[in-house]
Amino acid sequence: MSERILGIETSCDETAAAVVSDGREVLSSVIHSQIDEHAVYGGVVPELAGRSHLRELTGITDRALVEAGVGLEEIDAVAVTTRPGLIGSLLVGVSTAKGLAYGADLPLIGVHHIEAHVYAATMECSSPPYPCIALVVSGGHTALYRAESPLEHTLLAATLDDAAGEAFDKVAWLLGLPYPGGPSVSALAREGRADAIAFPRYRAPGGGGGFSFSGLKTSVLYHLRGGDALAPTPPPEGIDDRADVAASFEQAVVEALVSETLRAARREGLETILVAGGVACNHRLREEMKRQGEQDGRLVVFPSPSYCTDNAVMIAGLGSELLRAGRTCGWDLDASPR
Repeated sequence: MSERILGIETSCDETAAAVVSDGREVLSSVIHSQIDEHAVYGGVVPELAGRSHLRELTGITDRALVEAGVGLEEIDAVAVTTRPGLIGSLLVGVSTAKGLAYGADLPLIGVHHIEAHVYAATMECSSPPYPCIALVVSGGHTALYRAESPLEHTLLAATLDDAAGEAFDKVAWLLGLPYPGGPSVSALAREGRADAIAFPRYRAPGGGGGFSFSGLKTSVLYHLRGGDALAPTPPPEGIDDRADVAASFEQAVVEALVSETLRAARREGLETILVAGGVACNHRLREEMKRQGEQDGRLVVFPSPSYCTDNAVMIAGLGSELLRAGRTCGWDLDASPR
């Protein structure tokens, strides 16, 4: 008999709930985006995010059940993101999931947000892609994993400072572009030359792995200020090469992500690469990773854009795997930002 999992996701600025059957069949997926609430600040404000989840989550969960055509009594378990993320936002989701599971006498499952992103990249695959290299790249995370199965992940490399998506947001702000920065910078980059400005690419010392985007972000700042760190940043209309800056910055980020991912795949001897997270929507990253991956003899898998950004489908899907493995949680389940 198939199991139906109710998934809840509140790790950052999307309030989401979904019902998934057998880890693959999506019966419903409801997402409330907070972009408009945070756009005026140019980034996510944790306190506002938590309050928004508190207002929206009960209604979002009810809608997910209605759209799936099931009642809570027909659900087999409740899965919820417990880490990593904004602690206030996570606590709203965990508390709600506990209440639902306790009231309906259902198993409670804690899900790791990053592992769920990796799982999302497999949901549209016709056969399991394991073992593989998994690149998770978003506004809060940039890391490489060796994934042996849906429940076995080994961290290989991570960013030393900014996540790639965070760097996009900050450069978008410098260029006077709207939040979120990823889509804004990418749209402007289509009008510019990717080879116009030689922004730096981080390389780990001693041949090690890892990412760093703070130096790249600072180089953009210095370029816009004419090399004078103390000079004011010019207004958007005063930046003559604005599109070239966007294109060259985007190219530098993509090159760093692609080269490091391929190096990891060669080191680990793996033929399949999964790319997940919000930045996996970036068209240049998709094109370059697939092109260079194919040249290197590797299969590159990207999920549909709706599975790249934060969603509850991936939480319910991985929750199904955890339920089968008997990895349920007690009522002392807690949230953690790390």
